[in-house]
Amino acid sequence: MHNVIVRSISGVVFIILMIACLLFNKFLFAGLVMFIMAGMLSEFYNITMGKTYTFSKVLAILAGITLFALMFAWSCYHIPIRMIGLAIVPLFIIMINSLYVKDKEEYGKFSNIYTGLLYIAVPLALSNLIAFDKAGNFSGYLLLCFFIIIWCCDVGAFTFGITLGRFFPAKLFPSVSPKKTWVGFFGGLVTAVLSAFILCKVGLLKFPLAHSMILALIMSIASVYGDLYESQWKRVYGVKDSGKIIPGHGGLLDRFDSTLMAMPLGALYLAVFDLL
Repeated sequence: MHNVIVRSISGVVFIILMIACLLFNKFLFAGLVMFIMAGMLSEFYNITMGKTYTFSKVLAILAGITLFALMFAWSCYHIPIRMIGLAIVPLFIIMINSLYVKDKEEYGKFSNIYTGLLYIAVPLALSNLIAFDKAGNFSGYLLLCFFIIIWCCDVGAFTFGITLGRFFPAKLFPSVSPKKTWVGFFGGLVTAVLSAFILCKVGLLKFPLAHSMILALIMSIASVYGDLYESQWKRVYGVKDSGKIIPGHGGLLDRFDSTLMAMPLGALYLAVFDLL
């Protein structure tokens, strides 16, 4: 019971903080995303690389933050897009630094530096394309809608899995996540599409209803694969939670793993139909 109370309180506090940062100010949005990015990269590197190569890991986190900051400046202040190339400088420093590492027995771990940036930093940096319109005006409502759809998918999958899993026990991906069932998967799809329907009707999703529901369908499927991808990493390295920063919930990577695949694919769908 105590764990449930802690989990509930920390979850509510975190959601309120996110909503405030997404809706009130573009700099609060930027600070929130950079904090989440730094935390997720740190957790990923601790899982895959342990306590080795600290300097390179710090440089990688700085590279991710630099990429986000440059994308933010391009989206908001329309700096020349070529300036985004500056984000590659820390990556070159990481390469050069690797030459001076004396212990080469685990040299292959350096590949995880770039895996983390591609897996975490790039999708989060692209959130600027969702938060700003073409004129550079900030609005976090669409990004909030993305999170609501993903959260509803997670809650729906959990609820349907718990209540109906005993009657329909077929496993979705037992080698990676033994508790996930097909009934939970389809329950998540239903709740995600329903949430998009409601968001569209109340005017938060400003797209035609059909596009809103297709968007939710794409994002819910992508969120499941994003969750499974992170679960695979934890299973390979024998880790239960990516961290402990959110009491009762684990790490930031545990909370936002679904987002890393769902958010870019959702944005891509909207971009294809010129809805962004």
